[in-house]
Formats: sequence, structure tokens, C-alpha cells
Amino acid sequence: MSRTVFYARVSVDDQTIAHQRTQAESAGFVIDEVVADDGVSGVFTTLAERPQGRRLFDMLRRGDVLVVRWVDRLGRSYTDVTEAIRAFMARGVIVRTVINNMTFDGATADPIQMAVRDALIGFMAATAQAQAEATKEAQRAGINHAKGREGAYRGRKPSYSGSQLETVCAMQSQGATVATIAKATGLSRQTIYRIVGSPIEAYIVLERWNK
Repeated sequence: MSRTVFYARVSVDDQTIAHQRTQAESAGFVIDEVVADDGVSGVFTTLAERPQGRRLFDMLRRGDVLVVRWVDRLGRSYTDVTEAIRAFMARGVIVRTVINNMTFDGATADPIQMAVRDALIGFMAATAQAQAEATKEAQRAGINHAKGREGAYRGRKPSYSGSQLETVCAMQSQGATVATIAKATGLSRQTIYRIVGSPIEAYIVLERWNK
């Protein structure tokens, strides 16, 4: 009997496993089991290197459905994400995302459909890595300078959390409208326009307050 497994990964304080599961269930997913890695980076570890990520490869069978909030929960590396999704598809596992409700499986034999599917997987994986690199660039280029001496003025506190920032970037990269992103995140359109206009600056501001 097939089952639906939700995989969550959290690496910062303002993300929670419970929140990711609530998002999935609110989107209509009926989850049989939750597998989660808490406090684990997707930049420095591959899915197979994480304790619970490794467990996914052991437990998932043909016909099972693997649900993730977005592909960046699987990893922040293009190679890691694409290889993981292809490995699951090869064993007959269906991979679905909460954001944009994407579905990836190995059912089709049509070369055109396969090409479109693989191109989309590659694009989403590349976006996940680009977001991670933007975060690192923000840390290198501006955080230390922006923080300055202890007690220095940090500007207005951001109205978004780390998970909201990731969701905005992910949905925007997939072509979602500002109205759709606002509904999904609860953020104002003005905030979303500001994030989309300068995502690196948005990361810098958030890190400045997370000191």
C-alpha cells in the first residue's frame, strides 16, 4: 500500500517543522508520516548525508509520494537536488512540492514530456542553489559592515521572516504573481516588491536583525 511521506528540513530559528507540515496540509496534502532533519544545513550536507534524509532512500518504495515544501528542502546544491529527485523517480516514487504544486515522476516515456520535466527539475534546483549563494554573498558583502560596532543602528526591523523570504524568492522564480505570493505568505505587496527588487539586500537586512 502506497503512502505519502512529508520531508521537512529546518536550519534556522524562525523555521519550524510544524509550520512546514501545516503549509502542506493546508494545501490539501494528506500526510501519512513526517520525516524531518532539524537544525541541518542544506548547503553543507547532501540529502543522503543527513540522518533523516538518508532514511528516505531506505523507506520509500514504488507508488509512494514524497512531499516537500519546495525543492530547496532536499538540498541547496544543483547536483544534490537533481540527483535525489531522479533517484526517487527511478524507483517509482512521486515527488511533489507544496509551493506551486509541482509533480515529478518517472511515468512518462514520451521524450518531449521527459525533456520538459527534466528541464524544470534543473531550473528549480539551480534556483535553490542560487538562493543559497545569494545568502552567502549577502553575508560576505554586507552583513559585517552593516552591523558595524555593537549597538549600531540597524534600521527598521524587517516585516518578513527567513521562511517567508525563501518562499517569496522561490515563488517569484517560478513566475508567480505578486498577488499569489502575497496570499501564500501573508506579506504586503510593497514588501514583496522590495524583496524581489533586491533579494540580497533583503537577506542582509534580515541577518542584521538576527545578530
